[in-house]
Amino acid sequence: MNFTQILTLTGIAILTAGAWQAFGWPGIALALGGVVMWVLLHFTRMVTILKKTAHRPIGHVASAVMLNAKLQKGVTLMHVIAMTRSLGLLQTEKDTQPEVYTWTDTSESVVTCTFVGGKLTEWTLVRPEVSEPERPRGPNL
Repeated sequence: MNFTQILTLTGIAILTAGAWQAFGWPGIALALGGVVMWVLLHFTRMVTILKKTAHRPIGHVASAVMLNAKLQKGVTLMHVIAMTRSLGLLQTEKDTQPEVYTWTDTSESVVTCTFVGGKLTEWTLVRPEVSEPERPRGPNL
């Protein structure tokens, strides 16, 4: 368990204890109802994001350059999936830390993201080499 999970569970326990002290059993019912609503809101958000990604190719993004510009350290994998509207292509073994995912756009630019504990720690953008177009030969003007 990480610090955020411990803090969340502690907050729920304090809220429930406070509700018990103030209102008794109806207070506990109210506190637990609020907790269930909070869990359902997060679950609904996750299902909505995954529904949007269901019919998209894995590891594809509209613009890798724009994704690179929008990424921030510490955002969750679910947040990145919501931004790209696509599941990332897993590059590491399943269930190992760190997790490395890639997203590619139509110009073959690739964003590689590294997640530790579900949080983005680093990312890189690799753009394909573009050769300079040949200039027409002729008289100098």
